[in-house]
Amino acid sequence: MQIPRLHPDTIAQVKERADIVDVVSERVVLRKRGKEYVGLCPFHDEKTPSFTVSPGKQMYYCFGCGTGGSAIKFLMEAEKQSFSEVVFDLAQRYQVPMQTLEPEQRQELQRQLSLQEQLYEIVALAASFYQHALRQPQGQQALEYLQSQRRLDEETIQQFQIGYAPATWETLYRYLIEQKGKPVQLVKDAGLILPRKSGDGYYDRFRDRIMIPIHDRLGRVIGFGGRSLGDELPKYLNSPETPLFNKGKTLFALDKAYNAIGDKDQAVVVEGYFDAIALHRVGIQNVVASLGTALSLDQMRQLLRYSESKQIILNFDADKAGTTAAERAIGEIADLAYQGQIQLRVLNLPDGKDADEFLTHTPDGAQQYQQLLQNAPLWLNWQIDQLLIGKDLKQANQFQQVAQKIVKLLYKLEDINQQTYYIDYCAEKLSRGEAQMIPRLIQIFQTQLNKLRQTPIKKDEKSNLNQKNLSISIDLSISEEHSLLEEAEALLLRIYLHRPEYRQTIIETLDTKDLLFSLSPHRFLWQQILDLQAVAQPILSQQPEKLISLLQDRSIQFPEEMVMVEHLFHLNEKQSIEDIIRTPLDIRTATASLEVVMWNKHKRYCLEQWKTLNVATDPNRKDYYSEGIKEAYKRLQELQKMRQANMLDIHKFTPI
Repeated sequence: MQIPRLHPDTIAQVKERADIVDVVSERVVLRKRGKEYVGLCPFHDEKTPSFTVSPGKQMYYCFGCGTGGSAIKFLMEAEKQSFSEVVFDLAQRYQVPMQTLEPEQRQELQRQLSLQEQLYEIVALAASFYQHALRQPQGQQALEYLQSQRRLDEETIQQFQIGYAPATWETLYRYLIEQKGKPVQLVKDAGLILPRKSGDGYYDRFRDRIMIPIHDRLGRVIGFGGRSLGDELPKYLNSPETPLFNKGKTLFALDKAYNAIGDKDQAVVVEGYFDAIALHRVGIQNVVASLGTALSLDQMRQLLRYSESKQIILNFDADKAGTTAAERAIGEIADLAYQGQIQLRVLNLPDGKDADEFLTHTPDGAQQYQQLLQNAPLWLNWQIDQLLIGKDLKQANQFQQVAQKIVKLLYKLEDINQQTYYIDYCAEKLSRGEAQMIPRLIQIFQTQLNKLRQTPIKKDEKSNLNQKNLSISIDLSISEEHSLLEEAEALLLRIYLHRPEYRQTIIETLDTKDLLFSLSPHRFLWQQILDLQAVAQPILSQQPEKLISLLQDRSIQFPEEMVMVEHLFHLNEKQSIEDIIRTPLDIRTATASLEVVMWNKHKRYCLEQWKTLNVATDPNRKDYYSEGIKEAYKRLQELQKMRQANMLDIHKFTPI
């Protein structure tokens, strides 16, 4: 689709309505930290979250690779889309009325939007048709199946809009096209009909099936899942990929579950439609279902948006296929779980039952299921148990295989306390009840883990930069970046605290250049400053010098953090004199240093990505990162000259 030139008013409304947290959380698992959100950067590999999203500023920034910007820029980078494409998609999502600059483009835009609305109307008509067919004589067998075998009451059948596709070949086709006058091509695009091989017409995709509508987050029908009543295979048939329906990005019943997920701070994922429906029927509503495929990271991120503690329970079948599905799902988000970004649990119901069977055949099934959810093991415990299934630990080779796999699991844990806990846990598991073996097993695990950790680490070159140095390298080492940040950030904070007349200058400079404080102590102090500026504005406007005393009062609440920045609250005589004389130059030099680090990280990231790409298979991305490297070098050279000029001026005005 050719994106027309959108009117500036439309662009402005999109920028106003598009929430940065909402947009980013679809692709990044975010955790609230103070007034900001943090997560793993989607633009470079990292194990410790350095990606920050600020709702107040409606900006994101990664302290690891230096990328940052607005919601629109995030989507441009993440989706590799143009500015117009991103604004167009966001306008549709946030229901912003779209205006274009040229009349003919406006007509084309309305045509494209009209086509999408027609598709929504067609699948909604199909859903109503299937519901009606369920109540006809031809749907009697399907209705009896729902009521007797699935034990669904009338309220649940209507809540999920369950219907029936007649066994005939062209019933829906004739209804939509002959009675409702819908275009054949659009009905085909909606995934409801298929062309005959002979080329002389179409036939219904779904026949003699119980029809379960699939809704999007807003409750609109976008596709169907059909269960066969006879011997036709497959037993379950989903709608194909359409302009409305993407199986890898859709979760069944999310439109009915998201409020309950937020209330319970927990999402439960089951395999089948009827598992989810059965659980909703008994009042367990924080449940969604996958659509017959392994869970994707996109699907998991949708769930994580609604759970503050990021807790997900996978309740897949306990048979081999269900275990494999659970392992695939865990594989998609394993890194997030190892890093503690999410709480992942796995529930296998007794006797290999699925959720629907369990509720049907277990007295007080709903209450028992809730209890099992509470006791569901953490995913790592579950994986360890899987390693032990069918193994005879008295056999040396089997014992060794299990121990080696356990060490590999434990090595991935980043939190030392968590790793220590699981070393003890696994030692007890492998001891087979012989307590005297546990200390020896703990020692073995620790020895093996230490061997894995002993990889050669290249030491960074010792930094010799300081503020009097008139040159700055374009290629900074990690330690040099840290030293430069430490000096520059401390200087800006010291000026802000002791020179109230320059506070607005610093704020405007940081905002204009999209710069943030990277080092944890400085970032903490800056957040405290912003909080006080908001809550104590009347006092600080009259007595700006009280900022330091108000900050020191917070030492009671944050004793450890304040110790790290206490030195910034005090000036000696020399510092005071120098600051008075050269503060504007210091601000320019310090912000230039922050930019140097930001662009240096961006250059390094682009270079790493460029090296991994093959020009034959990825020419566009190769060119994209190549341009990023050139842009970074150009800006770094400009900053180098700027900083050298500033430093020369500082030397002129520094008292001897």
